Amino acid sequence: MLGSFLIFFRESLEASLICSIMLAYLNRVGRRDRFRDVLYGVAAAVIVAGAAGVAVFMTVRIYAGSTLQTVIESITYVAAAAMLSYMTIWMKRQSRELHRHLEQRMDAALSAGAGVTLGLIAFLTVGREGLETVIFMLAIAYHANPGMLVAGAAAGALCGLSLSYIIYVAGRRINLKHFFNVMGALLMLFSAGLLANAVEDWQGLGWLPFASRPLWNTTVLLNENGTLGDIMHSFFGYADSPSVLQVSIYILYLAIMMAVYLRTGRSPGSSGRRAVNDVKS
Repeated sequence: MLGSFLIFFRESLEASLICSIMLAYLNRVGRRDRFRDVLYGVAAAVIVAGAAGVAVFMTVRIYAGSTLQTVIESITYVAAAAMLSYMTIWMKRQSRELHRHLEQRMDAALSAGAGVTLGLIAFLTVGREGLETVIFMLAIAYHANPGMLVAGAAAGALCGLSLSYIIYVAGRRINLKHFFNVMGALLMLFSAGLLANAVEDWQGLGWLPFASRPLWNTTVLLNENGTLGDIMHSFFGYADSPSVLQVSIYILYLAIMMAVYLRTGRSPGSSGRRAVNDVKS
């Protein structure tokens, strides 16, 4: 539940912030008549992402319990970790210029009188967030309780949309730069856990037959198959008897990626607060 909550919270907040930037720009240039184009694009993106998620999940379930499922699972772990790492760093690097790039693309579409293009911009921008969510959720869906996943996803989406509403409609101020820094750091922990899970699968398949000796065994304190242990496993990659390679990959990834993330996008001023002012103007 914790993993799905964090994923949906972040992705729904990002998607709603993007929508707010687009709608605020149209309102500022006196083109509220084009709101529907943006909303149509957003609705289409949500539908496509949702359908893709259901289709992929149902397809993977066919191979539940098989070796192929373990292979698909491990590949999904690595793909999700790579995408999550890249997009987290990319978002931090581009956050100050995101609104300007969106406005430039929308201005070109308005100049050409192409409402369909506006809808396509919204579709592609929000759709990217949706497809990311599908991959991330698939990576934690193999061993998690479906009910808990849905509950966490619903709560995360509600909190993300509510925070967006508070920021842009109720007029509250929040330093988004610091907020996304914290969220990004948490998601790096999540990515490290995904990689550790992939290593565990590959060692189980015999693909990585080295450094497989368990470093410790904490089954008595926190069983990986228990409720809390399962949550910790899904979100942080916790293992009650991790191998040397699992722990090594986990620590190495965090050391490198956290250093890169914390150094990315450093510049004077508060880009997060500036982005809020740009949307509200």
